[in-house]
Amino acid sequence: MTTPTSDVAVHPPRTLISWRNAVFVIFILSGVSIASWVARLPAVRDDLELNTANVGVLIFGMSAGSVVGLIVAPAILRRFGPRAGITFCISLISSGLVLIGVGGGLAPSVTVAFIGLVLFGFGNGACDVMMNVEGAAAERAIGKTLMPLMHAMFSGGTVLGAGIGALASALAIPVFAHLITIAVILVVAVIAAVRFIPHDLDAADQADAAGSAPRIPLGQRLKASLAVWADARLLLIGAVMLGMAFAEGSANDWIAIATVDGHEQSNTTGAIVFGIFVAAMTVGRVAGGPLLDRFGRVPTLRATAVVGIAGLLLFILSTDLWVTIIGAILWGIGASLGFPVGMSAAADDEKNSAARVSAVAIVGYTAFLAGPPLLGFLGEHFGILNALYVILALLVLSFFASPATRERTYTT
Repeated sequence: MTTPTSDVAVHPPRTLISWRNAVFVIFILSGVSIASWVARLPAVRDDLELNTANVGVLIFGMSAGSVVGLIVAPAILRRFGPRAGITFCISLISSGLVLIGVGGGLAPSVTVAFIGLVLFGFGNGACDVMMNVEGAAAERAIGKTLMPLMHAMFSGGTVLGAGIGALASALAIPVFAHLITIAVILVVAVIAAVRFIPHDLDAADQADAAGSAPRIPLGQRLKASLAVWADARLLLIGAVMLGMAFAEGSANDWIAIATVDGHEQSNTTGAIVFGIFVAAMTVGRVAGGPLLDRFGRVPTLRATAVVGIAGLLLFILSTDLWVTIIGAILWGIGASLGFPVGMSAAADDEKNSAARVSAVAIVGYTAFLAGPPLLGFLGEHFGILNALYVILALLVLSFFASPATRERTYTT
């Protein structure tokens, strides 16, 4: 039986590279799936004849499914291992896309589309946990920092998915035909990729490794998990995560519609602007590592928050398409680093890193998932562009809370 510390010795270099590439593919597939849905959201909205508030309700189905997926993912991973678990999740994502295509285009039905989004959200939420766990394991085995690049792969997948979605919209390809094609590609690709995830990290070994450690009583574990919420610094890191994750998640679901409804552009243009946003996110994440190493967390986060605020203002107030596009670029760069930096800052205290990372992750994912329905409600009453001022306010909060992420070393 292997342990994380023995992975490098057990796996030859070729196996490690194949393992890393497999995780890259899974991150890309997750990004492609999300962008494929978002890029066709304006068309689904039109086919279902929904107002802005009802679009928010529809998106809530995905958010609810994602929350459940995040909660149950560890149990699925322990029971079935990463190969079967990730394949199961991508299959659920694909099934959800098919139902979204049926209910959102082939045979318009809000109920069918909603059920599809619940499945889609569940699969993506659970897959997010599993691919990050597997990515961390590969990173440890290889001995190099890879997580930022893995998240850049996710962003790259969203660029690819948005580009395909924009092309499908421009060619007037029906939503159903587009999404079912993506669904088939996802299933085929994940079956090919998971073959390169090592067997020795599957469920049996994970369970054995967990069972070899002394079992801590449930009450003591619960007390330790809750205790981190009394840490003022951790709460401020959570505030950084709140603003940045809200900015990212809300853009993923609303920037296309805001371009179409707020700036009176075509559905195709809306998909293109979304693609530009996620491309900017990708660039920000690829460039972020060197910037963080050179300038540190606080100056880098403050700079990106200012860039994001400027981008949002340009996007909201623009009267010309080129200004809208510049705004989307700056918005994407501004939101790119908050989530990974917040996770790293929470993990500075190695003794309590698991509980601390879990706490800030809850804040980040709550913002990421709950933000879009909130903007839908506000957009219906005040206009979608005016609703985006909520994001701006939260980015200001992230700016002022950023000193909490300063690098520090804990003593035991």
